[in-house]
Amino acid sequence: MTSPTGDIPRADTAEILRAALWMLGAVVSFSAMAVGGRSVSFELDTFEIMMYRSLIGLTLVVLVAWATGAHRTITGRKPGLHLLRNVLHFSGQNLWFYAITVIPLAQVFALEFTSPLWVLILSPLVLGEHLTRVRILAACIGFAGILIVARPSPDTINFGTLAAMCAAIGFAGSILVTKRLTRTETLTCILFWMTLSQSIFGLLCAGFDGDIALPSAQSLPWLAVIACGGLMAHFCLTTALAMAPATLVSPVDFMRLPLIAVIGLMIYDEPIDTLTIAGALVIFGANYLNMWSETRQGRQPIAHTR
Repeated sequence: MTSPTGDIPRADTAEILRAALWMLGAVVSFSAMAVGGRSVSFELDTFEIMMYRSLIGLTLVVLVAWATGAHRTITGRKPGLHLLRNVLHFSGQNLWFYAITVIPLAQVFALEFTSPLWVLILSPLVLGEHLTRVRILAACIGFAGILIVARPSPDTINFGTLAAMCAAIGFAGSILVTKRLTRTETLTCILFWMTLSQSIFGLLCAGFDGDIALPSAQSLPWLAVIACGGLMAHFCLTTALAMAPATLVSPVDFMRLPLIAVIGLMIYDEPIDTLTIAGALVIFGANYLNMWSETRQGRQPIAHTR
């Protein structure tokens, strides 16, 4: 909610600090997923990674839901929306796992930050929302940031950058359908159908060639990191946004980029590209402009989750 004057309400300092810590948990979880995905990519393809991730995630969701009694909120309503959401998410996540293996991690994360901008562009078609002048301006600024990061030319455009951009569009579609689902469905219900559906998708796609690779003992811990990281990132992000406005906690999410840039430098010897950082700052500025505008008008900005 906003104050009578239209300003963002003051949040308790301790509550903001707790929200920031939850956001840091999401930052660490997303980064751990990227490292885990690259670590298992040498013996598993993206479909196999998604299959094992979803099977582990399904087990965790069922166990936690049963232990807390939240399993009672799992319903069979909206099967079409659940299917659409999970096809979009499964596609985006597969493209993301592919992208992190072929282009620098910082570039993948920078392009991933465009997902909320694609939400702005697609929301009139999916949710019937209007494109305001601020939303159009934010989308234009974000597109400029994409050009800075990708620097399109015959030498820089490759399957990795295209996969990362398409992954962001897939995540955006998933976010939009999730927003519709949350009108009637609980988080537990959405996560249950996500992990179940994507376990089936992963099994079908991974087994299409009749050969599903079994993970080695070295890969099993990384698969657990990927599965737990995805669920923890979602939980941490949702918890943080419940504690404080998105405009206050979203800058913490941007810390994913310098963190993954340092990880890429230290573990994979990837040089830190100043233009990628600069482009990501422009993209973040576009997202923040839209969040600031939405919050002042009393609307809840859409958060990015995976």
